Amino acid sequence: MTWNPDHYHLYTDHRLRPALDLLAQVDLTLPMAIYDLGCGTGNVTALLSQRWNSAIVVGLDSSEEMLEVAKKEHPALEWVHGSIEDFNPASKASLIFSNAALHWLDDHETLFGNLIKQLREGGILAVQMPNNFTAPSHQNLYDLAQSDKWIDKLGHLVRPAPVHNCEFYYDLLSPITERLNIWETTYYQVLNGKNAVLEWTRSTALMPFLQALDDKDVQEFEDEYASLLLQDYPLREDGSTLYPFSRLFIVAQVAD
Repeated sequence: MTWNPDHYHLYTDHRLRPALDLLAQVDLTLPMAIYDLGCGTGNVTALLSQRWNSAIVVGLDSSEEMLEVAKKEHPALEWVHGSIEDFNPASKASLIFSNAALHWLDDHETLFGNLIKQLREGGILAVQMPNNFTAPSHQNLYDLAQSDKWIDKLGHLVRPAPVHNCEFYYDLLSPITERLNIWETTYYQVLNGKNAVLEWTRSTALMPFLQALDDKDVQEFEDEYASLLLQDYPLREDGSTLYPFSRLFIVAQVAD
């Protein structure tokens, strides 16, 4: 996919808040090496560097567009173009931090096990993942893509929900970690705009579907999706939109 950093940051405050909530639960003293996986434009990477300014902090992302912004805005930090699936650093991590990235990947049983292996003794894996895949914002998109009209062009993009329940991650991680903190939060986000949920999804869930269409089909598909969203997320009396958004958090620490 081709990411649009400007569009992604339309709702920076709402996207940053879960990262701060995750960061607040990470208890480390003088970590040596920190990796921010799926770092995007580096806003969270910079916060990690500010909190632990003596550590080596590296941001990794598969989007060159996002990394170009990161390098420009945070030139003192180290940026790596690469995939999370292939993450295998030369120096084991004191902290692997990933905010809103791992839900793009499948096979979490293998993925999380591999990430835990990249931690040094006492290291922490801290993850936040959107867990909104059954919400109308996402289900409408999937149903529309699988309708008779669009299935030939878009049906292949619909995949099972990549994020599992808390019990799955507990059973997966508890045998290979010493301390484990898992929780879910639903943020009732107040968004502005005529169809604010459409704007939100344009830079995330909707993006791969639009990029798979010819230019002549993009507007038609988006208009159909927008109409469905307005039914499920109507404007409130004050002109804003209330968009509940669930997220799953994991802080897993290996033994010293």
